[in-house]
Amino acid sequence: MRHPIRLALLIVFLFIAVFSSCNGQANSVREASNNGLKSLGEVVSKLPEGITTIFQDAGGNYWFGGDGIYKFDGKQLTHYNQQDGLCGLSILGIQQDQFGLLYFDTTEGISKFDGTRFTTLEIVSGDAAEGQWKLNQDDLWFRAGWDRSGPLRYDGTTLYALEFPHTKQAEPFFAAYPNASYNPYGVYSIYKDRAGKMWFGTSSLGLCMYDGERVYWMFEDELTNTPDGGSFGIRSMFQDANESFWICNTHFRYQVSAQITGAKESEELVYTKGEGVGEIAGHNPEDPLYFMAISEDKNGDLWMVTYDDGVSRYTGTEILRYQIENSQTEVLLFTCYTDNEGVVWLGSHNAGAWSFNGEEFVKFEP
Repeated sequence: MRHPIRLALLIVFLFIAVFSSCNGQANSVREASNNGLKSLGEVVSKLPEGITTIFQDAGGNYWFGGDGIYKFDGKQLTHYNQQDGLCGLSILGIQQDQFGLLYFDTTEGISKFDGTRFTTLEIVSGDAAEGQWKLNQDDLWFRAGWDRSGPLRYDGTTLYALEFPHTKQAEPFFAAYPNASYNPYGVYSIYKDRAGKMWFGTSSLGLCMYDGERVYWMFEDELTNTPDGGSFGIRSMFQDANESFWICNTHFRYQVSAQITGAKESEELVYTKGEGVGEIAGHNPEDPLYFMAISEDKNGDLWMVTYDDGVSRYTGTEILRYQIENSQTEVLLFTCYTDNEGVVWLGSHNAGAWSFNGEEFVKFEP
């Protein structure tokens, strides 16, 4: 069995490749807008095989990121792409603001959708973005690719490109890889914890937390570097009901000090490291089980999605394993999401979307 951390580069290539594949299209029926703008979207019969993100909006509609955006309103599936104004086809994330507007994080930029049209947000960077590390409740945070030196922050009016402050982990990285072809500060994941603090996972320098005052760095070798060499990066993190953080693998959990704002002389986060879920049935305990994504269901169970080794469900007392079965291909999982009703969804690189019916995962067929 292949381990997902040995497939880090393959994952990136597959992420790009899924968007060049053709999707089965139905009749060219368009969803009419209500203000005279060009009609948007094409009704299609199925999702593409590559699904990178899943989201349910406040109105109950499901949105799937694939080769563009797919909306399922309970009756029909509509596909939106660049012809409709979407700025990119590679979808990294989907969010909704307090006004009901949707935002699609793509490798080409950020698209805002008001229900009738897409607009691309202008990115403000350089000197104009100086001093814009702020933390407001309604801010939205984005990635817009893997090679930036920090996240994007949108305050409802302006989209700022921020840069991380220097971390001491950069020196050994550039000493080992002086001609690195990628940015080690590149953002792989973004997470808002239960206190509203923002966390950012990077490709090679660990992760950092922004509390509204400053950025604190955290680096543990097993969270970034694989046991057999190479970098996995911080692809996922989650804070459970006990306020422990789960980051990328099941072996450890982390408790962050409540006095982080007092550590002004250090850029390093204050935390303690504890045991995770322990040995998992069918898995070598000496080889950390890395997960690509993590989500919490309505019962408080944690669902940890590996790339090619199924899903682990942690109930707080035991681990349950689910293998996603497809007779035609080995299912390569990428994302996990819990909808408004508490149903857990999975997105894969090569087998579409799946939802949990209480006993097993079933492939989504609109």
